[in-house]
Amino acid sequence: MDDASTAGEAIGRDRTVAVVGTGTMGQGIAQVALVAGHPVRLHDSAPGRAAEAVAAIGARLDRLVEKGRMSAADREAAAGRLHAAADLAELADAALVVEAIVEDPAVKRRLFADLEEVVADDALLATNTSSLSVTAIAGGLRLPGRFVGLHFFNPAPLLPLVEVVRGFASDETAATRAYETVKAWGKTPVRCADTPGFIVNRIARPFYAEAFRVYEESGLDPATIDAVLRESGGFRMGPFELTDLIGQDVNEAVTRSVWESFFHDPKFTPSLAQRRLVESGRLGRKTGHGWFSYADGAERPEPRTAPPAKAPERITVRGDLGPAEPLVGLFEEAGIKVRRKRGDGFVELPGGAKLSLVDGETSFEYHREDIVSFDLAFDYAAATRIALSAREDIDPDVLAEAVGLFQALGKKVSLVGDLPGMIVARTVAMLADLAADAVGRGVASAEDIDTAMRLGVNYPAGPLEWAAKAGHRRLATVLDDMDTRYPGARYTPSLALMRLGYAEAAQEDR
Repeated sequence: MDDASTAGEAIGRDRTVAVVGTGTMGQGIAQVALVAGHPVRLHDSAPGRAAEAVAAIGARLDRLVEKGRMSAADREAAAGRLHAAADLAELADAALVVEAIVEDPAVKRRLFADLEEVVADDALLATNTSSLSVTAIAGGLRLPGRFVGLHFFNPAPLLPLVEVVRGFASDETAATRAYETVKAWGKTPVRCADTPGFIVNRIARPFYAEAFRVYEESGLDPATIDAVLRESGGFRMGPFELTDLIGQDVNEAVTRSVWESFFHDPKFTPSLAQRRLVESGRLGRKTGHGWFSYADGAERPEPRTAPPAKAPERITVRGDLGPAEPLVGLFEEAGIKVRRKRGDGFVELPGGAKLSLVDGETSFEYHREDIVSFDLAFDYAAATRIALSAREDIDPDVLAEAVGLFQALGKKVSLVGDLPGMIVARTVAMLADLAADAVGRGVASAEDIDTAMRLGVNYPAGPLEWAAKAGHRRLATVLDDMDTRYPGARYTPSLALMRLGYAEAAQEDR
């Protein structure tokens, strides 16, 4: 192999890329390498499968031509570079071999041991595993330094993100070669240490777990929780509808795998409600029923929405509202008279009640005061729904004032009960906490984590970007408050998030 390649540059397009495993992911990865200009060989242990995969990829290339995304000439050239390999020995000249077979570590280890007997010593070996330890798979290899993880996301030809995972024994040059190669293929690679769940499946756990926890502890319905996270949090899909799409069994298995790999760390504890759903066979869209029904004619449940209420004519804003400060301009634009006074950061309603941004405490702790909390939003101007929390015995007229105030901004309002951390705030705080902790532990850089979460799961912003916007200290306080009310270390803020909060405070004091 040429010196440039061994120095960590992208594998040349004239070099062969081999893919072992011809399921959806294997075919997708092969198509990506093929379109990038490489000769590609496909191998599968099942006789005839590789030839079938070659035909299937050819059909997809035909569709690209029909849609004008590929020229007929390029299609013919690509087809000439794609071949089925009946035997592993036919992969001998591959510069890169990517494995996309069953998620069984023993089977993968046997495959790579066989591949080492076939390919050159400077060939790069990669696994597309989404959850298994890259280090463990490479453990029995003669040359584990040339082994990395290349975790593509499905469908590989369409989704840009690739997690480049460096195992404990992986050489830096091998990880760099892999990174530069997938980058040359038009993908967006991110670097990651070999940790359970890598970046996306590790950091994303609270998006599901906190929603399920709210459902379990408060009885708030899935449709409302989803609506708040979509319409206030800015997430593309809510966790209940998303896990129905993914498959409850698949999502629960990933959560359980990460939890077990972290030695039952309470921050990753699976949901009992989701376990019962899996046990009942309600796996989501693929079985016709999950959190929601997908039977013919089934109506989607409507989220809980407060009835119309009269907006107050005037309010007093005491102090700075922090990340909710944009609301002040929205109130004024809606024709509500706003008076500014000093204070601790809350809105004083005409009846004397306080309207404040959510923290991790409960409303019943303030039984001598009428307090209504509102949830965090990604963008208060763009949000179409706001969640409000108050104790059960609050004066209905007070609650109506708060509801009417947000309705005057054209927003729907969901009343979610006396819920510490509410919905968006507790979710974002936990996402930020896991992300900050991952950076602190050297799992990945802050930039790569934010990129991975935007591209891999379509978050409106990376968790660290959002934490900076919402305030690290504020999010750490939400978790600290919740940790007091939910003992057991699930909500204990990480030292990494606390450090960011202290640094933020020191910067503000300058």
